[in-house]
This record gives sequence, C-alpha cells and structure tokens, in this order.
Amino acid sequence: MEAVWQMSWMEVHHWLGSQGRLALPFGLALWIAWGDLKTQRIPNYLTLGTALTGLLYSFIFHGLTGLGQGVAGLLLGLALLILPYCWGGMGAGDVKALAALGAWLGPGLTLALFCYMGIAGGVMALAVLWRQRLLWQKVRLGWSWLLKVMLCRHDRVMPPPPPDRQIKGIPYGVATAMGMAALLILGA
Repeated sequence: MEAVWQMSWMEVHHWLGSQGRLALPFGLALWIAWGDLKTQRIPNYLTLGTALTGLLYSFIFHGLTGLGQGVAGLLLGLALLILPYCWGGMGAGDVKALAALGAWLGPGLTLALFCYMGIAGGVMALAVLWRQRLLWQKVRLGWSWLLKVMLCRHDRVMPPPPPDRQIKGIPYGVATAMGMAALLILGA
C-alpha cells in the first residue's frame, strides 16, 4: 500500500513539475469564464492584472529571457484574435484575455491555447445554434455561399448575411477556460 502511495505522489510531483506552472493561469482563466458568464463582459482589471502578473512571473522566474517570452506570448495572443474582433466575431475582453494569458504562457503555449479554445468555441457555437434550432439553416447558408465561391460564380456570390442580432453570443471566456483546461491536461 505504501508503494502505491509513493508511486502516486511521485506522479503528482512529476506532473506539478511539468504542468504545475499552468495551474495559476488556469485559475485565472476560470475567473475570466465566471465573469463572462455572469456579466457577458470580461473586466479590464482582470485582464490587466492577469497580464501584469504573468509578465512579473516570467521575469522573476526566468529573467529577461522569460520577460521576452511573456511579451511575445502577450503580443501573439493579441494578434491571433484581433481580426475576429474587428469582424465582430468576439468582444474586446476575449482578445485581452488571450493576450493576458499569453503573458503567462509564452508564444508556444499561447498558440496551443488558441487552438484548444477554438475547438471549444466551435463546439459551443454549434451547441447554441442547435439549441436555437438554427444549426441546419446556418449550415445550408454557409455551404451555398462556399459552393458559389468555389465554382467561381461571382455574379451570384453575395457576402454571407450579417449575424442575427437575436442570437445571443457565446461567452468566449468559457471557451478560453476550456482551452486552458485542455492545455493543462493534454499539454501542447
């Protein structure tokens, strides 16, 4: 019995050594998700505080190289979501949340988080459309538009319709937390 306890303690110790540094950013991502669910906003104090503590952590534990990695992660997080924000696909808080977590993660893990949260956000969007009984209508519209573009029927191609205002947006802070959970469990 003691050997089993030691084995599991060793495994926990190994996990903390490899993934434990993601525990605090995961907690911050949960806080971001909670705020987004509660108010449909991600407050600036939370994103700014997350970014500053991430940069401070990177500098204290990894020196100037770590600070450079933190800044690179922050800038990459901002760059990855700035176009979807400009196109109206998400709020500014979602962009700032990924940038802030990027300050903790550095560029490599920020890119992995972006991929995981994209998958989570896509599943959430499909679930919302399905629940509102709009999924097949949106799939048909998108497929029709894509076929017209692929077949070069430019005279018949109209831009996709703007998002319906009656469809409530998804709280992308939740997708961010789900992506952070996947990063914590699965790694990069």
